[in-house]
Amino acid sequence: MTAAHPTAPTDRPRPGLRERKKIKTREAIRSAAYALIERQGYDATTIEQIAALAEVSPSTVSRYFAGKEDIVLPHEHAGRLLDALRARPADEPWQTSLRHVLRTAVDLGTAEGPEVTRLRGRLLAEVPAVRARLLETVSATGHLLSEAVAERAGQGQDRLEVRVFTMSLLGGLMEVPLYWAEHGFRDDLTDLVDRALDGCAHPPPAPNS
Repeated sequence: MTAAHPTAPTDRPRPGLRERKKIKTREAIRSAAYALIERQGYDATTIEQIAALAEVSPSTVSRYFAGKEDIVLPHEHAGRLLDALRARPADEPWQTSLRHVLRTAVDLGTAEGPEVTRLRGRLLAEVPAVRARLLETVSATGHLLSEAVAERAGQGQDRLEVRVFTMSLLGGLMEVPLYWAEHGFRDDLTDLVDRALDGCAHPPPAPNS
């Protein structure tokens, strides 16, 4: 099979010093936020407290993140995942391509460790503001994903079928962290993503089937 694009996302150059400093600052802010939220809860945690613990100014926090919800929801991987989707073989079945890319997404989303991953899951399940912000970002991600879907399908990005497929997929995947948190994080997250993909492709089986 021939790859749709010759350059894989892993071929990206190593970030320069300035970008590495930005990444370090972003990670410090996130680590401070996680520690405070774990200790005193989401609502009681302020931007000022996060800034103080991260040893930066509140304006620096605001420069890196639009709000508290954005600190706990990682958005920066979307471009890498779209590149990964575009790099899959052009004649590969959709389910295979998506399964590969979403497993990569799970790896990226859990890279900070199980405690942080579970904290995010709890916040999504318990804090309406975090869930609402996720819905907003899903809409933006859907626009980007529809570009990749349209390219792969050889159709226009605004075609109804492209938009329905894209948003149906994202809507189904949004349920994964909520289900995971509501069921005590018992299941393997990758297995849940696989089940969600299967659920998007097929209706639920009949009882005793």
